[in-house]
Amino acid sequence: MPDNQSIIQKTDEYLLHNSARQPIAVLRGEGAYVWDANGKRYLDFMGGIATCALGHCHPVLVEVAKRQLERLWHVSNIFHTQPQVELAEKLVKVSGFSKASVFFCNSGAEANETMLKLVRRAQKDKGHPERYEVISFESSFHGRTLATVAATGQEKHKKGFEPLPAGFVHVPFGDIEAVEAAVSSQTAAILVEPIQCEGGVKPAPQGFLRALSQLCEKKGLFLLVDEVQTGMGRTGKWFGFQHDGILPSAFSLAKALSNGLPIGAMVCNAELAPSLPPGSHNSTFGGNPVATAVGSAVMDLLSEGHLFEEVARKEARLKQGLLKTQQRFPKLIKEVRGRGLLLGIEFPFPVGPIIARCAEASLLVVSAGENVVRFMPSLLLTDEQMDEGIEIFEKALSLL
Repeated sequence: MPDNQSIIQKTDEYLLHNSARQPIAVLRGEGAYVWDANGKRYLDFMGGIATCALGHCHPVLVEVAKRQLERLWHVSNIFHTQPQVELAEKLVKVSGFSKASVFFCNSGAEANETMLKLVRRAQKDKGHPERYEVISFESSFHGRTLATVAATGQEKHKKGFEPLPAGFVHVPFGDIEAVEAAVSSQTAAILVEPIQCEGGVKPAPQGFLRALSQLCEKKGLFLLVDEVQTGMGRTGKWFGFQHDGILPSAFSLAKALSNGLPIGAMVCNAELAPSLPPGSHNSTFGGNPVATAVGSAVMDLLSEGHLFEEVARKEARLKQGLLKTQQRFPKLIKEVRGRGLLLGIEFPFPVGPIIARCAEASLLVVSAGENVVRFMPSLLLTDEQMDEGIEIFEKALSLL
């Protein structure tokens, strides 16, 4: 059986060094825990970066995947498949749209790229070929393709990849007056995250999404919402925009949609849907039968009982615990913020050492920008596991 060091050495030898990996080789997972190749157990507050919302190797999802693997893996979108249709129907039913269409792909970046292509073509179809620009926000993050990097409002992700695709304007997050001033005769859409996750776990100010929705309606623009990290119950509702009682023109999903199997999705309203006719856009593996079968089971599990109400309760309990931690370490913690089980703890310095100390003490966390530690545990996290995580976190802080 290989150990941590041997796997890390082979990673260094054979894989591209584009990921800043922690010195841990994860061998298996179960529920809220993972084990490395040396047998050490970790409490996972990363969840594969908001992806394993129902924990690792959920037995229902494992069984669904096994059954589908024995039945059908892939046929491409030239054919109809039952798992794909079932998942799409469930997404539309919880979206709030009276009528909507779903496009499946493999990642959040692809889902966002689909929205960006769609709104350009839709504006042309409406007789406005001059409308091609998309307004997005400073500190935002929308993916790693050239177009989604261009849409992202963080210069560090763009460095070295210039020239980037044109057609993106960035304004301060939460500033509706700045958005209004940026709208021009060339504006096609506005792209926003309900919570800027990679940008430091910054929730949109109260009323901001509603103001964007009203502005889009007034100006004939499309409102696009990036729900890659905030979707699928992470904030205590199916999608983050539902807290504001709005309906966007389209929204993107990925991450937790299939609890870790590669999948992305774009859901759009009936006005936009006709602008991607046959041959205009596609994805070889999009809507893969295994990924969509598991995604359908994920939605069934999220619908059971009072899970979303439990997320809200756990948010309050976890925030309360972290505020007590802030009282114990007032010179370290500047702010605790976020919604649902997507919380950020801001520090006055880079958090790399904190993340390393947490891992040494058997807690896995990840940064959100340079100065924020992000908590994104399983939505099924128990109160005991929550207390365990806070205890380990405080132990790590005490070692700084």
